[in-house]
Amino acid sequence: MKVAVIGATRGIGLELVRAALAYGHEVTALVRDPASMAEKSPRLRIVKGSAEDATAVANVVEGQDVVCDTLGTRNVTGEVRLFSNAAEKLAAALQPDQLLITVTGIGTGDSKGHGGFLYDKVFMPLVLRRMYADKDRQEAIIRNRVARWIIVRPGFLTNGPRTGKIRAVTDLRGVTGNKISRADVAEFILAQAKSPEFIGKTPLLISPISR
Repeated sequence: MKVAVIGATRGIGLELVRAALAYGHEVTALVRDPASMAEKSPRLRIVKGSAEDATAVANVVEGQDVVCDTLGTRNVTGEVRLFSNAAEKLAAALQPDQLLITVTGIGTGDSKGHGGFLYDKVFMPLVLRRMYADKDRQEAIIRNRVARWIIVRPGFLTNGPRTGKIRAVTDLRGVTGNKISRADVAEFILAQAKSPEFIGKTPLLISPISR
C-alpha cells in the first residue's frame, strides 16, 4: 500500500513508519524537520512541512491509499488547536475513496469517563483538558467532513514491545482503559489500513490484561 503518516518522527507515528516499511509498504511522512526522522529507507518519502499547512497536507495526501494522522503535542498549558487545524486541512485534501485513520485518545467523545479515577478526575480536568477539547473538535470535523474514517483511541501508552494482544472496544459499558504499547497501536492501524473493520467507528484500544 501507499501509506501517509502525519506526525511521523516520534511515538505512534514513528512506530507506524517502521512497521509499514517492514511490511513492504511505501510510506510518505510529513515532518517539520526532515533531520529529525530517525528511520531511513528507499521506500520512505519525506515531505517537509506542517500539518497545519494546507499545501503540505495536500502534497502528502495525494495518491495515498491510507492517510494516518498520529499527531501529538507536549503543550498542556496553553490553547491547543493543532489537532482541529490539521483535521480541517485533511478534510479538504482527502478524496472520497481514501481512508483516514486518526489517533486521538481515551477521554474523547464517549470514551470520556473510562480512564479510571485519577485520569478522569485529576489529569483530565487539571492537565489535559485543553488538549482533549481540541481532540473533540478534531473528531467532530472528521465525522462530519471525511467520507471514510477510523478514529483510534488508545489507552495509556507505553514504549513496550509489540505483543499482538489488543482489544478494540466500541461498546464501552463497564470498560476502563489500561496500558497498551505504541507498537501495538501501530500494528492495529496497519491491520485496519489493509482490511478495515471499523470504518465510521471509534475503537478504544486496550490490552486484554493490564501490564
